[in-house]
Parts: sequence; C-alpha cells; structure tokens
Amino acid sequence: MSHVTDMSTPIQVVSGKVVSFHYRLTDEGGEVLDSSGDGPPLDYLHGSGNIVPGLEKGLEGRSAGEAFRVRVAPAEGYGERDPHGVQQVPRRAFPADAELEPGTPFGAQDSHGARTTVWIEKVEGDVVTIDLNHPLAGRTLDFDIRIESVRDATREELAHGHVHGPHGHHHH
Repeated sequence: MSHVTDMSTPIQVVSGKVVSFHYRLTDEGGEVLDSSGDGPPLDYLHGSGNIVPGLEKGLEGRSAGEAFRVRVAPAEGYGERDPHGVQQVPRRAFPADAELEPGTPFGAQDSHGARTTVWIEKVEGDVVTIDLNHPLAGRTLDFDIRIESVRDATREELAHGHVHGPHGHHHH
C-alpha cells in the first residue's frame, strides 16, 4: 500500500511558502496605521525578508484560517529612530519639478550609491529637511492578522525571492 497523506492537515507557514493574509496595523494607542481593508489580501514569500522580521516570526507555523495578533517591537519592525537620520539638504539636491510635501517618500542614493528612501519632513525656502528613518521607526506595531491561504512557492518565485501572480509582482 502506498503512503497516504492526510489532506485535512493544513499547510503551515514555513520558509518557501506563499502566504496570503489580511491585516490591520495599529500603533500602541490603537490608531489604525494601515490595513488591507476590503482590497485583496497581501501575498508574500515566507523566509525571503519581504515583510518586517517580527511579523514574519509571528506568522511562522500558522495555517490558513487562523486569526491572531502579532505585536512587533521596533527592533523587529522598522528599527529604532536614529536622531542622526534627520538631515537638512539644499533644495537643488532634488529635481526642480519635484513636489516636496511633508511626509512624502522620495527615492535617493546614499554616499555608497545604494538606493534608499527618505521622507520629506519640511521645506523652508531653499532648505529641505529629510528623515532617513522610516515613519514607523521606533514604534511598537500591532498586526491583526487573518491568514487566507498558504501554498508552495513556484520555482520562479523562489528564484526571484518574491511572489508572482494575482496579488504579487509580475516580470515582463
């Protein structure tokens, strides 16, 4: 007799699985910061660093249908705030037609040529105050999670390190 697999055993979230989940993110005071809302669930490739480490750890070993809360400390979220991350740069460092509104993310290159994101804090005349810290740095984050599905990643998804398909990234 061949080996029979119990199909009722749910697939667990482990490295190499594509996880589809709905979420609501709140801060320590209960303010909603982000949510998948009525839109499609978020899909990610577990074990590839596509989401903050603390949330990925909280999803490990879970299964489709589970609903739970994951609290993520700053060190496992967007990091602690670095006071040296707030800097003033000349307006000319940005394209002339760029709209520099407070809170807006802006792509930049660091001194080593690596791509990074900065957030515009304020603009005063020819001086732009930027923040290299993510807006959620230094904050404890509470994620209310509902896992919709867990599946094996395709070879291509594993090779690229992210999800492809309906809610994921497509290469053309």
